[in-house]
Amino acid sequence: MAIGVFDSGVGGLTVHRELTRRFPDRDFVYLADQANAPYGGRGGEEIVDLTRAGCERLFEAGANVIVLACNTASAIALRRLQQSWVPEARARHGRPINVLGIIVPTIEAATGLPWTYEAERTPLGDKIEAIDITGVFSTAATAHSRVYEIEIDKRREDLAVFSEPCPGLAGLIELGAPAEELKVVVDDHVDALRRRIGRHPDQAILGCTHYEIVADLFAAALPPGTPVIHQPTAVADALDRYFQRHPEYDLGGQGRRDFLTSGKAGPQSDLVSQFWGAPLTFAPA
Repeated sequence: MAIGVFDSGVGGLTVHRELTRRFPDRDFVYLADQANAPYGGRGGEEIVDLTRAGCERLFEAGANVIVLACNTASAIALRRLQQSWVPEARARHGRPINVLGIIVPTIEAATGLPWTYEAERTPLGDKIEAIDITGVFSTAATAHSRVYEIEIDKRREDLAVFSEPCPGLAGLIELGAPAEELKVVVDDHVDALRRRIGRHPDQAILGCTHYEIVADLFAAALPPGTPVIHQPTAVADALDRYFQRHPEYDLGGQGRRDFLTSGKAGPQSDLVSQFWGAPLTFAPA
């Protein structure tokens, strides 16, 4: 049995790496749906179908808890799967299983508040004295869902959220584009958000796990010292708390690491290997 990590491609390795550091003795199986990556430009129903198929493959591979290490899948598909599909899959597989996302931990980290908290609304006409701005860099599908705007506003009226969709960036990272090319794209999106807001954000969320691979480029493009919410750390913290509350899951104990892909099996790009810290090879899913 194992912890499963699912992403449309290699971006989820950013979360996977932090999870293996946090739970070194647990078994892990990672699945990249590279045959269908990226998800950011796909329609909602297609994203749901692809995410469901990926999770089913991970359950078949022995995963008991799956982390959707993909903002697009978490924003578009997670609630549907948890409500209508996971109960059926749990009965069919005959063991405790679940699918978790990465947006809830990210919003908790960005607001400093638990997911269960909901702020009292300021009376209409009353002025909110201080407003900080959170910038979210994400895929087009995540930006279109407005999940960060909606959920952060429920908890913090003093945080304004502006999303900057970055179409094509995840694909470039997936293909291992040169750092010089990636820097131009990142700089353009950071500047586009600055011009739209009128200033730089007070904090930033890298709302696509692919972007964590080039987090240094975002940090360089933003003003020095701008806080950046790192999803891998937020997700590992949340999963640690989840496992303490749910000891019923068998997560293995051999430290096994399996890497699967729906795309072309074999070595990953130099960019991915450099990020991972060693050559990385995927087996066919």
